[in-house]
Amino acid sequence: MTIRSKHVKSAYFALAAVAVLTSVTAQTAGAAPTFHSTHSAPARGTSHRIPFTAAVVTAQDDGSYKITWKAPGVKRVAVHANGRVVATGGSTGSVMVRGLPATADRQWFDLVPDKGDKLHLADRLVKLDGMDNFRDVGGYRTADGRWVKMGVVYRSGALNNLTAADLAKLKRLGISVDYDLRMTSERTAGPDRLPRGVRYVVANVTGDSAGTGLPTTVASAEQLMTDGEKSMVSSATAKDAYSQVFGGIGADADGVLYHCSAGKDRTGWASAALLTALGVPRETVYTDYLASNTYRAASNAAALAAMAPAQAAVYKPLLDVRPEYLDAGFQEVKDAYGSFASYEKKALGLDAKDINKLKSQLLMN
Repeated sequence: MTIRSKHVKSAYFALAAVAVLTSVTAQTAGAAPTFHSTHSAPARGTSHRIPFTAAVVTAQDDGSYKITWKAPGVKRVAVHANGRVVATGGSTGSVMVRGLPATADRQWFDLVPDKGDKLHLADRLVKLDGMDNFRDVGGYRTADGRWVKMGVVYRSGALNNLTAADLAKLKRLGISVDYDLRMTSERTAGPDRLPRGVRYVVANVTGDSAGTGLPTTVASAEQLMTDGEKSMVSSATAKDAYSQVFGGIGADADGVLYHCSAGKDRTGWASAALLTALGVPRETVYTDYLASNTYRAASNAAALAAMAPAQAAVYKPLLDVRPEYLDAGFQEVKDAYGSFASYEKKALGLDAKDINKLKSQLLMN
């Protein structure tokens, strides 16, 4: 058995176990965590660019919103919502906005500086009754000072538990195409529920090959996850699946959704690769990847609580996302392709023209 064949088999069993574990309990909506954008140096020549080097919107449990930002060189920032100014501040700000309508699917804010372009943001989490890890891929700053648009591409876990209200919300969000990254057994056990008119595309990352069995120790579980991450980079099925997703985003990004079972591993690599291709700093890519631990905290805890302690210890690494898992993916890129640009071209079929098209679709400024 070759090393990469071993990675594929490991991925199959690791993800099969995750699929089982995530169905142990019903999904429990998690609270939105607070994330801080990577603070990178302002890009040169920013007089006609977005001057913000950091900004984030976080919905609070009481219906209010915390908005923070940094915009070096700016004297005044006005925060707009629903057609009016709801807060103001200077080049660095942290404000709480209260009293906005509770009926909005997503509450959007425009951060308008006294010079440069505005920033259009919402809380990254889209709250659904039947899924706890449905979120916006955008809202991150690139190394060259641009921002990934929000409200365009979304990521999620399995959609089989969505309620009628959830489906109506996805319709209003404008979801137009759904890339299902799961294997056949997962899709059969939990078919996606989608609004009418959404195009459904199977993009099976792992394939359906047989493997060697589920882990019996913590170390073997951790090894399954790192091997699985490597397979998402270099296996033939993963390359075909992610090429399909990235090609679709490049052709028409508006309303794209991609998902797996928990929205953290196959979906996690899709987002890590996409954000990297767009020029988002590696630190921010890791922040986005690790956010699944927070969004899925309640569901993971419920799944582990249903097991005996010894079993829970073995399976916890399968429910987590950890820096070393994503490390393994980026190391596989280096080992198998030499550079991320080479991975984009050889594995995903994306040349410089394709990457520029992705950026034109997904980046502001």
